[in-house]
Amino acid sequence: MGTTLHKIIYRVVGIATALFISCEDNTEALKEINSDRQDPIGTALNIRMVYTDSVKVQAVLTAPKHVDYTNLDFRYAEFPEGLKVIFYDDQGNANEVLSDYGILYNDTKLIDLKGNVQLKSHEGSLLTTNQLFWDAENEWLFTEMPFKFKDKDYNFDAIRLDTNKDFTKFQTGNLIGTVAVSETKDTLLTQD
Repeated sequence: MGTTLHKIIYRVVGIATALFISCEDNTEALKEINSDRQDPIGTALNIRMVYTDSVKVQAVLTAPKHVDYTNLDFRYAEFPEGLKVIFYDDQGNANEVLSDYGILYNDTKLIDLKGNVQLKSHEGSLLTTNQLFWDAENEWLFTEMPFKFKDKDYNFDAIRLDTNKDFTKFQTGNLIGTVAVSETKDTLLTQD
């Protein structure tokens, strides 16, 4: 019985010694591994964000999923299952943006919308494309992709769009479609 007890004690001491010898401080190694991770800081489902300026609602964003990567050096937020944004103009009119996917780059205030992008105005105009960039700081829209635009006066397709949010400063590539043009009469009167 003495030898069996000695064997058990030797084994326990051997295992404990091996465990103590193999233990070392891996804190720095763990910090290095975690510093290169690209995991989001958080994920939210069925979100509703309200953007205000001086207690006036500017926009309401809703999305089934929001993934927040603002913990990274190049901060961004992703909407992998699409989004809907209602923008309100100065008169309180609602304009709507729909997209299958969206990404907001926090530092540049640039929003990249992809897949079945639709921009609907309160006046009934509709812009559709597969990708649209929105520069929120400068209130500017642009794309290099083909797009369609339709309202009461226009119905055309084109490639490349560069415009302000009101479509009053508008540049595009070659147009295909119908554009209503009105002719004004010369206002100079001739003397008889």
